[in-house]
Amino acid sequence: MSLPVQAALPPLLGLVAHAVRWRLLSELARSDLRVRELVALLDQPQNLLSYHLRLLRSGGLVTARRSSFDGRDSYYHLDLERLGDGLAAAGTALHPALSLVSNPPTIADGSAAASVLFACTGNSARSPIAETLLRHRTGGHVEVTSAGSHPRPRLQPGTVRVLREQYGIDIADQRPRHLDTLAGRRFDYVISLCDKVREVCPDFDAQPRQIHWSIPEPVGYSAFVRTAAEIDTRIRYLLPQLAQREVRP
Repeated sequence: MSLPVQAALPPLLGLVAHAVRWRLLSELARSDLRVRELVALLDQPQNLLSYHLRLLRSGGLVTARRSSFDGRDSYYHLDLERLGDGLAAAGTALHPALSLVSNPPTIADGSAAASVLFACTGNSARSPIAETLLRHRTGGHVEVTSAGSHPRPRLQPGTVRVLREQYGIDIADQRPRHLDTLAGRRFDYVISLCDKVREVCPDFDAQPRQIHWSIPEPVGYSAFVRTAAEIDTRIRYLLPQLAQREVRP
């Protein structure tokens, strides 16, 4: 009797099924990080982590961007959408019943609303886009605001245009605000979208969860479209955390 032909192991499973790489993915699933921060979190040598990060980058799961604060540093980012698609495909390849179908999380009326602050330098592009899209995606059931360390006098025209043309939302009357105006406010999440503001963002009461999204400042309308799309994707993966958040006293 001949033995059945064995199905090939999906490359993604071979890539993630390693203790060090799994820990890297676990940390990067929460926030964009620099390699020295990963060294401290994993307590592993930098050359070892650099090796595994190269493998994850070669597999398309992780990307790296030069820091706009210090060009000698790079921030590593996990592509959660690509990872999710790969895991779903691996399950389906094993058995159709294992196909993963994701349902958008919902935040119920009357539930304890999470409070989120998005921060960048000028509060004129990335952070107001994030504020607007999170409010839109949650139907206003999340307390969300944005601010900057050095706010500009007004929103960038590309910010207003991309939200109006791509998402049907008009924020032309919104004005940038300074982080100092939020002193004493309580937040569950403080999300920095700019490498520079991450270094100067003030501390807030109640020890909010700190998350960093390393996103370059958009220049030109096509860049605004790409930036808004990236922020929207990241927000979709933030929603389960907000929906499942434990109620804090």
